[in-house]
Amino acid sequence: MREVRGQWLPLREQASSYTRRRPAKWGVPVWRGSRRVVKWGMSRFRQKAIQLQERDIAFLRGLFECRVMTTDHAASLNFDSHREYAKKRLQKLKSAGLIAERSRKQFEPSVLFLSRLGLATLKHQGILELYPAFDIATLTRRAHVSDMTLRHELAVLDLKVAFHVAARSHENLSIIEFTTWPRLNQFEAAGVVIKPDAFFRIADRQPDGTVEEHSFYVELDRSTEPLGSLCERARAYAARSKSDHFPVQNCISLTEYEKRPFRVLYVLRSRERRDNIARRLLATTPPILSLVWLATFHETKHDPFGAIWVRPIDYKMDAQAGTSLLKKTNGQAAVCREIHD
Repeated sequence: MREVRGQWLPLREQASSYTRRRPAKWGVPVWRGSRRVVKWGMSRFRQKAIQLQERDIAFLRGLFECRVMTTDHAASLNFDSHREYAKKRLQKLKSAGLIAERSRKQFEPSVLFLSRLGLATLKHQGILELYPAFDIATLTRRAHVSDMTLRHELAVLDLKVAFHVAARSHENLSIIEFTTWPRLNQFEAAGVVIKPDAFFRIADRQPDGTVEEHSFYVELDRSTEPLGSLCERARAYAARSKSDHFPVQNCISLTEYEKRPFRVLYVLRSRERRDNIARRLLATTPPILSLVWLATFHETKHDPFGAIWVRPIDYKMDAQAGTSLLKKTNGQAAVCREIHD
């Protein structure tokens, strides 16, 4: 019962006494008269037609892979870091019902996800055929993540943005691909199923015009796992590096792979954590010397191609400086020797 102007109305009549004006969120019921209607996406009265551009499709596809993304992430990845233009374009995509926004507190950043209409648009474009087959309902639920998972995935996107922005400042570098959907990159090795946080490939154009391709797996550690788990994953990566599965799956010739095998980037919360895992990798049997490269989250976010990376072999040699990710060093030869021993 509810009192309206001195009168008590039964529940059924309460619904007919008002209509909610705000747009519906995903799965939120909207009262229209005495009928309870579940609306998906934005209210149809506020959806506007939009002429989709190639950049819009690229953004929707990226959002589909990442599940969630902030406005700043979208501006850096898809709008050349032009934040104001990105905000205006994203608002049009929201008005068209293609993307939606998670509920948030006033001080929290806007977190976007793909709506059901956005998924249908990608399906109509034939883009969903390039990914594992799921129905629309399953893909819709995939965008709803817990707060803990949300923080982790946004941190992974921070790394993705860092590499993309840094690559733009180097004329010889370009990102070939950078995927953050673990299902696309998972594999089994040494009896362990590995789901990397990210996988990316970089093209490095040399002065003579040739192009060298470098492949990296990314593991973002938030100090919630024991060091033993990180070492176990490192052993699984080592087992994969010694097999021919990676070059076959990525269409890389064995000759090229022997010259430039993939590397694993461990991004950790602190230098103390970095040092501890490096010493543990040295103590494994056989020791992992150069396959795994380590740096802190803060360092990677600000200068991913700088001399910030430390390898277990550097501790063995008591090196005083870090290594640049693409610098030609004896460490690259050490990676090749390590995976073929």
